[in-house]
Amino acid sequence: MAGKLFPRRLQNLMAVNLKKMSSDTKDAILKDKRNKIMAKGLPKQKPIEGVDQVLVVASGKGGVGKSTTAVNLALALAANDSTKTVGLLDADVYGPSIPKMMNLKGNPEVTPRAVIVSTPQDIALLDARRGTEMFRKVNVPVLGLVQNMSIFQCPKCKHETHIFGADGVKKLASELGLDVLGDIPLLVDIRETSDAGKPIVVSQPQSNAAQAYLKIAAEIVKRLPHPPT
Repeated sequence: MAGKLFPRRLQNLMAVNLKKMSSDTKDAILKDKRNKIMAKGLPKQKPIEGVDQVLVVASGKGGVGKSTTAVNLALALAANDSTKTVGLLDADVYGPSIPKMMNLKGNPEVTPRAVIVSTPQDIALLDARRGTEMFRKVNVPVLGLVQNMSIFQCPKCKHETHIFGADGVKKLASELGLDVLGDIPLLVDIRETSDAGKPIVVSQPQSNAAQAYLKIAAEIVKRLPHPPT
């Protein structure tokens, strides 16, 4: 009985070893391919036709309204007649590898400039600081900070509440030697218009929220270098 079982056990052992060898071989091939790709380095950054300047909108963390801010700022910049010269990049900043992935370091044809979006709460401010310092390390100028969800006004009684704290971004900006480009209130209309695909800058251009985005866009334009004529 033992003699009959041994060959089967040997076959099973050989099959396991072959399977392991196959897996190891695949891993080795993938590792070699990865090393070859990394050895080539990042592709050289090429100029974007019709774009003289690139604006990176970043936050350092999720949940602070960066994407909504980026979209409304793009539309506000269009209202300032600057979309012919400014390209807008919605970028999350979660680690030191992000600038490398975006090819921000090196000698780009168009030097990006960053705007950091944060709420006034402490945890968001920590990430905003980290994001600012990271951009500075890769020589990307930070134009300033945007304080999002700065204040909530009850639509019925108009009572105002600083849900996430008051002036946290202003304090951080002062510590970093940066300007606050503007404040955006916490409003249901901003969320609802964005979800409907009609951002508030175009759907309610006379609203206080739209005016806040327009003001920030104007502050950004002031800080962008003028292209040579």
